[in-house]
Parts: sequence; structure tokens; C-alpha cells
Amino acid sequence: MEALITSFSMVAIAEIGDKTQLLSFVLATRFLGQHGRVIAGIFVATILNHLCAAAAGDWVAAHVSPEVMRWVLGLSFLGFAAWALIPDTLDADDAKPSRYGAFVTTVGLFFLAEMGDKTQFATVALGARYSSLALVTVGTTLGMMAANIPAVLMGETLAKRFPLSKIRFVAAAMFAIFGILILLKINFGLDL
Repeated sequence: MEALITSFSMVAIAEIGDKTQLLSFVLATRFLGQHGRVIAGIFVATILNHLCAAAAGDWVAAHVSPEVMRWVLGLSFLGFAAWALIPDTLDADDAKPSRYGAFVTTVGLFFLAEMGDKTQFATVALGARYSSLALVTVGTTLGMMAANIPAVLMGETLAKRFPLSKIRFVAAAMFAIFGILILLKINFGLDL
């Protein structure tokens, strides 16, 4: 259960202000009245992307010694903490809808935007940290959906109510705490 809760909370908070959340805002405004198709596209793209990322992390964990893995994961999460403090932007070219409609356009753009993103790398690290590939994938996917569904449904109104600059600090703090706990070998006996 720790894998699910940790994966959900880390990705949900890290996604706020991320370029894929900005893409969610843009897609919602480009495909007015098609929120269901945009949300379904985000879900499919996230499942595909995060399943691959968690599997990559699982493979790494199986082929790297636990001590080396502890240092790599701990330092990676500290790196994610620093990365979370850097505001994301979205190029206008990334947000142009295609002739394929809301669902296909969202799946393609969202999948590509998530490649190399901090939430994707976090999913790789979480996949390496926890033995349950399914719980990590479900947790990170639910975290992405928790951050992006409001972005689609409420658009720019949401951005005005929650200062993204402050939320980035919360995400950075979560990544840093998790990294420190890994480096100090503190797991509270909750590993699955």
C-alpha cells in the first residue's frame, strides 16, 4: 500500500505546474466541449508511459545491487527536488491540435510531453524502489489524473486560485524528504 500512496502523492503534487498540466489546460481550451475525450486521452497516455517507466525502474532494481540502488534513488529524488523548483513552460508548437480529434491528439501529445519529464523519471525511480509494478503504475497514473482532471475541467480559473510557484516548493520538499529517507535507510517497515 505504501507504493500506491507514495506514488500517488508524489506525482500528484509534482505534476502541478508541470508542462503536461499546462498541456492539459491548452487541450481543454482547444477542444471545448470535449473534456471527456481529453481526460480519456490523458489517462491512456499516462498508463502507457508510466507502465513503461515503472517497468524500466523494476528492471534496473533487478540488475543493480541494493546499496548502489539506494544511493542512486536517494540522490535521484534529491535531484527531482531541485528540478521541481524550476517552472515548466509549454511551447506553443507542442499544443497545436491535429486533424485526428481530441482523444488521439491528447494521447499523442501527452505521451510525448511526458517523455523525459520529472514525473516520468520519478515513476522510474518509484518502480525501482517498490516491488509492485502495478501499484506504482496505478499510483502514478491516479496522481497524474488527480492533477490533470481539474486542469481540464476548470482551466485557467484553477491556476488563478492556487499559486503554482508555492506548490512547486511542496513538491520539492516531498522529493527531498523521500530522497533523504532512502539515503538514511528509513522505511518504517512498510515496504511491500
